[in-house]
Amino acid sequence: MLRYALTRLALLLLGLVVASALIFLTLRVLPGDVAQLIAGMNSTPEQIAGIRERLGLDAPLISQYLTWIGGVLRGDLGASLLTGAPVASELVEKAQVTIPLGLLSMTIAMLVALPFGVISAMRRGHADGTAINVAAQTLAAVPVVWAGMMLVVVFAVWLGWLPTTGFPRAGWADPWAAIRALILPALTIGIVEGAMLLRFVRSASLQAIGQDYVRTAAAKGLTRNQALIRHGLPNVGLSIITVLGLQIAGLIVGSVIIEQLFTLPGIGRMLVTDVGNRDLVKVQGELLVLTGFILVIGFLVDLVHRVIDPRQREAA
Repeated sequence: MLRYALTRLALLLLGLVVASALIFLTLRVLPGDVAQLIAGMNSTPEQIAGIRERLGLDAPLISQYLTWIGGVLRGDLGASLLTGAPVASELVEKAQVTIPLGLLSMTIAMLVALPFGVISAMRRGHADGTAINVAAQTLAAVPVVWAGMMLVVVFAVWLGWLPTTGFPRAGWADPWAAIRALILPALTIGIVEGAMLLRFVRSASLQAIGQDYVRTAAAKGLTRNQALIRHGLPNVGLSIITVLGLQIAGLIVGSVIIEQLFTLPGIGRMLVTDVGNRDLVKVQGELLVLTGFILVIGFLVDLVHRVIDPRQREAA
């Protein structure tokens, strides 16, 4: 197990190195010049050249990359080209919105998907099971922006229960206000992601119902539903964990859209703003952190598979 973990960790680190190079090179081919943006519209070529020299943008690309990656290895993601603020400190500040939003969204998605997916499979052919399946297919097809707008209309405009947009200036110093600000964005992501996950849980549960070990358990006196819950679900848990890991990674994409829609000061909104400003150092630091998060999720999913699935250990 230790050897496997170290091998996967080495692949994770290699993936980060490759990702960092791709991120760095991709950002350099984008149109626009941050030096021109800083200097202003009426600046002279000499002023722009001076700014590029001061920021190190005139150095060879390999030199710029090695300087940046050397800082990353020391825990320094660099400083914003526009404001001079450390990228790491801004990421920590914005993560106080994005991480709670992701955790709350995934909690809602699991509360929607796991029980209703199993119920839909166990009640296949009945009116309630069909209704759950139809609702899941409908919600999974709904664009997340449209779902967010509908929730705002219902809970913020009509009922007035929740704020429409924004995050309290005091942040988590006022926990109740912070939680209220995240409820609608989390519901938007959680319901749509939960509907997608529900369909997979239903499909996996239906597949388990047809397995020999479930039929054998039913033949020994258990009902079909009892056999599914006791013997079927533990065996389909591995595939559910895999899809759940992919869903968590997908929350990153969802958070970018939702933070823009609800004006949340999170990492996704900051990333969109920095791309527009051509703040290369901030953008490459943000993308590297997000890429690292996705790779770590895959690493953890692989380890969980190895721990709870004896077949993988025996094959090794």
